Amino acid sequence: MKRRTVRVRLTAVYSGLFLVTSVTVLAITNLLLKLKLEKRFTNLRFNLIGSAAAPSTTAAPTPGPTSGSVPSDSSGIGYLPDTVLGYQWSIAGVTIAVLTVVSIVVGWWLAGRLLRPVHQITATARRLSLSNLTDRIALAGPRDELSELADTFDSMLDRLQRSADSQRRFIANAAHELRTPLAIQRTAIEIGLDDPSPERLARVREELLEVNRRSERLIDSLLILAQGDNGLETREQVRLDILVRRVIGETPAGGVQIRRQLEPVTVDGDPVLLHRLAANLLHNAIRYNQPGGVADINVEPTTGLTVRNTGPDVPDDRVGELFEPFRRLHPERTGSADSTGLGLSIVAAIARAHDATITAVPNPGGGLAVTVRFPTQTDGLWPGGADLLSRS
Repeated sequence: MKRRTVRVRLTAVYSGLFLVTSVTVLAITNLLLKLKLEKRFTNLRFNLIGSAAAPSTTAAPTPGPTSGSVPSDSSGIGYLPDTVLGYQWSIAGVTIAVLTVVSIVVGWWLAGRLLRPVHQITATARRLSLSNLTDRIALAGPRDELSELADTFDSMLDRLQRSADSQRRFIANAAHELRTPLAIQRTAIEIGLDDPSPERLARVREELLEVNRRSERLIDSLLILAQGDNGLETREQVRLDILVRRVIGETPAGGVQIRRQLEPVTVDGDPVLLHRLAANLLHNAIRYNQPGGVADINVEPTTGLTVRNTGPDVPDDRVGELFEPFRRLHPERTGSADSTGLGLSIVAAIARAHDATITAVPNPGGGLAVTVRFPTQTDGLWPGGADLLSRS
């Protein structure tokens, strides 16, 4: 069975509404006309019969019509209302039939015109694929619901294209980062074990262990990044100031002065991911700092978590790149064994999972200030908050 298209249904609706409206209007008009004609012609028959009987003054009186009776009419004028109404109904029927055909044709054309943007959207969607996200609808015309739908579809395609491009870059960069330690391991095995000696074996062993640790850190970072992008399954209340205090105690300062201002703040989220978020921010502030520099970390109810350092100058147009996977401010750090280029991208993913807003601005004297504000952050302790203190 062939399905009915939207155009057919719209045409049927247009024609049906027109037909019902026309028949109703004509029926009411003819009914009112019938009542009016019957009343007028009844009065006219009485007047004609009365005029014909008035000159016969000497004739014997004839009995008048009884109450509610209608005088007899031999002139045929009583059939005139039925004749008029019959002719009216005939003309109305022909008019309705002709206008019904016209309404079907006009409704079909109008439905096609209204659905033309929908067909354009459908054709664009059929041409799209993961490797071809460049087409856009770019619907022209008045600002209505269909143009809004087309603009929304184009915006969605822009986001999909950015996401696909980012995914391709991420895959390429991840493949490069994973291939580098494998190449180092292969070289160490092929060259280092070519002429094995106790000293060379010990050196190769240390090199292989370091490469293995780097690969493990990279894989762990990728897993955390994926977990942050997938969102949170469960949430619990976390004292952000206590968590940050623990992170500071676990992170080596490396010659950088760490200054802190921690006020009681409670947020809803995953304590493990929040710990990684704070640790990455602090580690980044220490790693990309100047000798004898300062790293400030603040927790406040109004601003959330803020980490700033006194590192090198960061151009305004490069700030957004730092939160993309495998993107570093200085190209020379690409080959660093201690950095995977995922620190701030993991921070951004964890912030998205917690529905938090993250902003980063360059400091006037160099360095970066990163602020993470959570939507449910509150000040003060909550019942049972001491349990987290004991677990920390």
